[in-house]
Amino acid sequence: MQEVINYFTENYIEAISTVFGIICVYLNAKENIWAWPTGIISVALGIYIFLQFKLYGDMGLHVIYVVLGFYGWYNWLYGGKQHTGVKIHQTSATEMQLFIIGGLAGTGVMGYFLDAGTDSDVPYLDALTTVFSLIAQYQLTKKQIENWLIWIAVDVVCIGLYYYKGLYIYTFLYLVYLFLATMGYFNWRKLMLKEAFV
Repeated sequence: MQEVINYFTENYIEAISTVFGIICVYLNAKENIWAWPTGIISVALGIYIFLQFKLYGDMGLHVIYVVLGFYGWYNWLYGGKQHTGVKIHQTSATEMQLFIIGGLAGTGVMGYFLDAGTDSDVPYLDALTTVFSLIAQYQLTKKQIENWLIWIAVDVVCIGLYYYKGLYIYTFLYLVYLFLATMGYFNWRKLMLKEAFV
C-alpha cells in the first residue's frame, strides 16, 4: 500500500490528470458542459507530462485535444443553426463511411511512418488508436452519438495494448473508460430519443 501512495505522491501531476480525465468522460456521458473544461485541464497536464518524458507524439496529440476541447466547449454552447448549441444526433451514413475510410487510411500512413521511423513494436496498433481517438473526439464535439461506439472500440484495443506493454495502471484506466463510454452511448441514445419526442 505504501508503494502505491509513494507512486502517486511522486507522480501527482499524472494522478491529477487521470482524475480529471475520468471526471471529463463521466460528464461527457451525462452530456454535461463541464466535461470540456475538466478535459482541457486533464490533457493540458498530459502535455506537461509527455514533454518531461520526451513523448513528443503523445504531446502533439494532447495539443490537438486541447484545441478540440475549446472547440467542443464552444460548439456545445453556441453551435447549430440557431447558435443555441448542438443536439445529440446520428452521423450521416456518408460521413460515417468517410470517417472509417479516412481512419483506416490514416492508420496505414501513420503506422508506416511509426514502423519505418521509430523503434515501436506495435506501430499499427499505436496508429489505429491515435487516429480513431481523434475521429471520436471530433464526433464528440459535434454530439454525434457514434463517437461512443468508436471510443468503445478504441478502449478495447488500448486495454489489450497497454496490458501487453505492462502499463497496468493505464490498463485499469481504460477499463474505466470502457465502462463510461458504454454508459455514455446508452445515456445519449436515451436523451436523443427523448428529444425526438419533445
